[in-house]
Amino acid sequence: MFLWGGRFSKKSNNNFLNFNRSLDFDYILVKQDIISLIAWSKFLLSSKIINKIEQSSIENCLNEIKNDLKNNFSIILRSDCEDIHTWLEKELIFRIGKVAKKLRTGKSRNEQITTSLKMWCKDSVKKLISYLKKMQLNILYLSEKYIDVVMPGYTHLQIAQPILFSHLCLSYYEMINRDKIRLSNLLKTFNFCPLGSGAISGISYKIDRYKIAKEIFFSDITKNSIDSVSDRDYVVEFLSCISIGMMHLSRICEDLIFFNTSEANFIELSDIISTGSSLMPQKKNPDILELIRGKCGRVYGSLISILVMLKGIPMSYNKDMQEDKECLFDSINTWKNCINMISLVFKNISINYNNCLKSVENSYANSTDLLDYLVKKGVSFKNSHEIVGKIVLYAIKKKKYLNQINISTLKSFSIFFEDDVYDYISINKVLERKNSIGGTSKNQVLNSIKLAKKRI
Repeated sequence: MFLWGGRFSKKSNNNFLNFNRSLDFDYILVKQDIISLIAWSKFLLSSKIINKIEQSSIENCLNEIKNDLKNNFSIILRSDCEDIHTWLEKELIFRIGKVAKKLRTGKSRNEQITTSLKMWCKDSVKKLISYLKKMQLNILYLSEKYIDVVMPGYTHLQIAQPILFSHLCLSYYEMINRDKIRLSNLLKTFNFCPLGSGAISGISYKIDRYKIAKEIFFSDITKNSIDSVSDRDYVVEFLSCISIGMMHLSRICEDLIFFNTSEANFIELSDIISTGSSLMPQKKNPDILELIRGKCGRVYGSLISILVMLKGIPMSYNKDMQEDKECLFDSINTWKNCINMISLVFKNISINYNNCLKSVENSYANSTDLLDYLVKKGVSFKNSHEIVGKIVLYAIKKKKYLNQINISTLKSFSIFFEDDVYDYISINKVLERKNSIGGTSKNQVLNSIKLAKKRI
């Protein structure tokens, strides 16, 4: 069965039909399609195109179909229909007869496609936000569990300054929070209902589009019938949000992969989320992190694919737009799975406290604080920077760390050094002083965790 065919005298080529078919992936829009069809039947009733008995018959049948399907779509997938819209019409006709044929009155598949897809996107956004919230809770759990772990912070992958491990975790929380904000903003973009736009020019029947929009949970309507059926900006925006979200997960994974190396040895992944080598028996590989990192490129490809598809097509509906769904569906599923996997990682990670602290102590991570010490003694920042640079160079040549250089040697670089310098550059004091809002002091980190819980 097709939604077209009267003007054709020859049967379609089977290979073409398979090529043209979208039911294998757009079947997941069935719930949204049913909701919009019920709303449309109510419009047909108000326009006296169908009567109350016919409308009730259509609505009841659509609800029966929804209940019959639930999470079992095998009935749909066994069909040879072109798409989900065709399948629903065929199923309605099979169940209630010719009255079902009236349901398409005044309605184009062009508007039905984008209406159902927008509705599906709205539902997907809400689900993704809930997954991100769970991930944030896992991050906060890890932050509280390891609140006293001190580790080196990096810039350019070089040890920079001491930080709390929990402070790093909270940076992940903030990235994920921006993902949630972006998704929430999408709900505003998605809230313009295209139904009632027809194929391109609107429809000839008197219709209250605002009422129909409200019926299917939209707050407003699209304002131009041509744009209504040709707009896929919301797909691009959604894929853009997913791409940014995947980039965030990829960066988290890169951190954890590095921290998990034998050289750093800051963290260890549980056996239940690690793999081994088919040849080297000693190996314990972070495949879960590498896979998430790798899948980021797959999502980027979907975004670029949609942008390239849209850039070359004229206004109104074109069949190219069928290519929007597989990319979008796959990307959403990929992000969802990766969110769940990184949440699993956060639940099954242990921190090597001593290695983290040792890496900080056996470095020059407190050099900036040695500089600050001189600034507070009245030396200009520029001169202090140069003095401490020379001290670090001396320390490297002598294979010593800053706290191992005796006071007389320090005084040879600047007369402003006194015995209190060692306490000043101790790791604990260095961390305590980073007490500005958003800083890495324990006090600030604990406060950030408290506020983060409220924000969720």
